[in-house]
Amino acid sequence: MVELKTLNLKVGYGVEEDINADVISPRQVLIVRHEDILDLSIQPGELRENIVVAGIEFDNFIPGSLLTFESGAAIRLTFHCEPCKRIAHLVESLKSIQGKRGILGVVIKSGKIQVGSNFQVQANKFPILSENPYERFLNFIIKIPTGKVVTYKQIIKGIGVDNSYLRAIPTYLKKTSSAEYPVHRILDSKGYLIAYVNQQQNKLEAEGIKVFSESNLLGNLSQSFVDIQNYLWEDKNIYLE
Repeated sequence: MVELKTLNLKVGYGVEEDINADVISPRQVLIVRHEDILDLSIQPGELRENIVVAGIEFDNFIPGSLLTFESGAAIRLTFHCEPCKRIAHLVESLKSIQGKRGILGVVIKSGKIQVGSNFQVQANKFPILSENPYERFLNFIIKIPTGKVVTYKQIIKGIGVDNSYLRAIPTYLKKTSSAEYPVHRILDSKGYLIAYVNQQQNKLEAEGIKVFSESNLLGNLSQSFVDIQNYLWEDKNIYLE
């Protein structure tokens, strides 16, 4: 991480030159209150935040708020950043930093901000994203349109969790049996169909998605797959409204 006097915020991206920037991520930017890091005796940057702000009351610094800077740049706050082992050495316990690790956000208007920039906060401007990854998973997959698919890796980005959550996606799928959720539109990260999704091939083909089968070395049919380049769904505006 590098300390900068000026940041260029890009809509549909995040912070310019940030390695973690991603168009569909709800965690493009991490913002913390200066008052919180003072209270915790933590130096700026140690929580791996992108921006430190001062002057916001704790009760007004909440997900769903809109931060608008004097340059016109704007950030939608999505959900609290979860305390994790990366910062465990900074505090007596992770419980002590609950709610003070900062709030994640999405850049909804481009512009430059710099040290000393003024901004305003408007609460309740957007729906609050759940702090529960499984609930964000449900909220994400219900948006997948007919005739389109997503992959495990895309879900990980879209719900804003670490890559380690790839192991959790099969569990989420098994847990999601309600017909209102289009789990049949989910493929593994290489585009293969998932064995424990009922009638997946039939449901995909009914939506006009071509499903292919590949043969193994013995010439027998093995896994079925979709050419994801033709059917992959990516909504660049998913968190902009």
